[in-house]
Amino acid sequence: SPSNIGDGECDVGDYNTEACGWDGGDCVVEGYPNCHVVLPSSIGDGKCDDGVYSTEACGFDGGDCTELNEKYPDCDVDSPSNIGDGECDVGDYNTEACGWDGGDCVVEGYPNCHVVLPSSIGDGKCDDGVYSTEACGFDGGDCTELNEKYPDCDVDSPSNIGD
Repeated sequence: SPSNIGDGECDVGDYNTEACGWDGGDCVVEGYPNCHVVLPSSIGDGKCDDGVYSTEACGFDGGDCTELNEKYPDCDVDSPSNIGDGECDVGDYNTEACGWDGGDCVVEGYPNCHVVLPSSIGDGKCDDGVYSTEACGFDGGDCTELNEKYPDCDVDSPSNIGD
């Protein structure tokens, strides 16, 4: 409806077009005349938003994504604000390009150990797979005795041995 144009709320679709003046200006971001997004208030709100928000036209989300883009230029994830938020995220986040989720997936003392649950390293329970590797200090030492005692034992749950 024409009453949606210029009503102070950015409407999507046909409203947010050049022909409709970017919804009568509702979808124009102040300071970024070529930035036309659904949520203009997200630009420069302190949270790095991906997609059209993190573009040159939108000032890389009003500066919110500048540091992340400089630090991890090849990191392409759906929610960049998850990078370095203190929680290890899996998939594309836990990659070298994304700095192992901004360091969230790096295990202190084991710089080449990148696991989903860093808190499992050295927790007193022997975890298998990538945890029980040289890079992860054989699960922070949790698997050392087991690996010495049963060097050829390859099971899904090593903590069940001798329990």
